[in-house]
Amino acid sequence: MTECLKSYSTKHMLENPSLIEKAMRVAVRAHQGQTRKESDLPYISHPFMVAFKLSKYDFPDTVVAAALVHDVLEDTDVSTDVLREELGEEVLRIVTSVTNDDSLSWDEKKMKYVETVRSASEAAKAVATADKVHNLESLIIAYQEKGVDIWKNFNRGKEKKIWFEEEMLKMLKSTWQHPLVDEYEKLLTELKRIS
Repeated sequence: MTECLKSYSTKHMLENPSLIEKAMRVAVRAHQGQTRKESDLPYISHPFMVAFKLSKYDFPDTVVAAALVHDVLEDTDVSTDVLREELGEEVLRIVTSVTNDDSLSWDEKKMKYVETVRSASEAAKAVATADKVHNLESLIIAYQEKGVDIWKNFNRGKEKKIWFEEEMLKMLKSTWQHPLVDEYEKLLTELKRIS
């Protein structure tokens, strides 16, 4: 009986992959060959960590799935149509809310991002915050390993990077209460202290 159930379960999963499984497949294909800005790690490690942080807080599958693909519209050739078809309208809505508008100048793009997340759903705020938390964790580790040279990897340098993080934190603290926001604040304080 147990073997029969295992066989059914595996067969069912292969024929009807979960939303998270589908999102993982999209992310792995889309980010293939990309690496992180501050390290040599495969880029896919970042969306996996963002999704993991959200799953620890029991966010719904749509939020975890959106975390897995949160950078595909911005950093790959995956289109909104493909994302909608593969993962549905709700995941697309979250991802769109946390996607930079690269047609704008850097300052305008970052301010638009802050304002878009401000007016977005709690799900989008969760993905944005988990993204920022993991980015700061990675940056702190890279800074400890490489020192000030790490800032060469950022187009606008240290001051603008910290300015953006402070704007995000200020907005989140005024619009969303969650332990992830507290974690973000601690990491930003630590980054400013060590750099």
